[in-house]
Amino acid sequence: MYTRLRMPKSHVHADFRPREPINEDVADAIAETMQTLATASRVRLLYALREGEQSVGELADASRLAPAAASQQLRILRHMNLVVAMREGQAVRYRLHDDHIGVLLDEIRNHVEHAIHGWVSPEAPATTRTKDQR
Repeated sequence: MYTRLRMPKSHVHADFRPREPINEDVADAIAETMQTLATASRVRLLYALREGEQSVGELADASRLAPAAASQQLRILRHMNLVVAMREGQAVRYRLHDDHIGVLLDEIRNHVEHAIHGWVSPEAPATTRTKDQR
C-alpha cells in the first residue's frame, strides 16, 4: 500500500539539515529558483496565491495581467515547482506548491521592508551602514 508522507513545516525541516556548505547542484537549483522569482509578474501571482487556490482568470485579475500572460507565467512557476495545477472539469486551479513557498515570500518581504527602513539585526557589526548613511 502506498503511504504519502507529509512535508515537515519549514522551521522543522531546517533544524534537521546539517549546517554545512551546500554542494554545487543545490546551489545551482537555488539560483535557478531565485531567477524565476526575478520577474515582478510572477511574484504578484505567487502573492495572490497566498490567499488560496485560484483560477487563471482570478489570478490574472489579482496580479493585473492579461489571462494569456498569467497562464504563461503560471506555466513557468509550475515547471519550477513553485505552484501546483489541479484540473476541475475544463478549468484549471492553482495553489502554492507547499508551505515553504509562503515562508519564502514572507521572509523576502520582511527583508525588503527592513532594508527600506534601514533596520539591521542587533547582531550585525557596528560598521554596517545603510545606503542612506553612506
